[in-house]
Amino acid sequence: MLQKGTAKKVTIFVNEDTQHHFGSLCDSILTFLLHKGVSGATATRAMAGFGEHQVMHTTKIEVLTEHLPIRIEFIESAEKVDELMPTLYDMVIDGVIEVQDTQVVKVANKERPSPPKGPHTEMRGTARLMRIYMGESDKWQGEPLYEAMVKRLRLMDIAGATVYRGILGYGAKGHTHKSGRLPFSHDLPVMISVVDAEDKLAKAINEIESMMQDGIIVLSDVDVIRLVHSRPAAEASHANS
Repeated sequence: MLQKGTAKKVTIFVNEDTQHHFGSLCDSILTFLLHKGVSGATATRAMAGFGEHQVMHTTKIEVLTEHLPIRIEFIESAEKVDELMPTLYDMVIDGVIEVQDTQVVKVANKERPSPPKGPHTEMRGTARLMRIYMGESDKWQGEPLYEAMVKRLRLMDIAGATVYRGILGYGAKGHTHKSGRLPFSHDLPVMISVVDAEDKLAKAINEIESMMQDGIIVLSDVDVIRLVHSRPAAEASHANS
């Protein structure tokens, strides 16, 4: 944990589109810092800027947004920074790493008290898995269809729903959609995954089917294993009073 006193502030400048192991370099750096126990790190996206290539990049013109600078900043002890620096040096193949001496005046870390949990109970049974496939650009009464569907499912007391955004795919029309900055990235595939009892999903299908103009609903049987933490006796008695 970061302590009050002398420390090091590390600032890393990279381009938004710089890749690292088939992913974003910015994401890779933040993930590395998180796994190494860094107290905290922040990445901010610039509105405009230029580098040694003397090319201006700005959010005002779409074609010039591809190389916008990202600023990653964190503060840690000198010992921790020395431990991290060799890996960061190898990761940043195009960018700038800056290290400055700094003084930590106050470290405030108010943690929310978490109630004690009792032993967990394992629940097993059969259920139905529903997958709903649609396009990201599909709308329902002016809002994204997937958002409208999740709201509708929540109103129907469905146990839970998760939305997945595809990075590549095609549908019945044979059009390929891929994530990126090209026009065909505006209608990437989206899937909503729902697990619940068969009778509840049957009612949900009647509601959401009318909302879809183009898409697929798939049902399959699944075995459910759920771990539920029981509440302490004092908490349970208070809830029943």
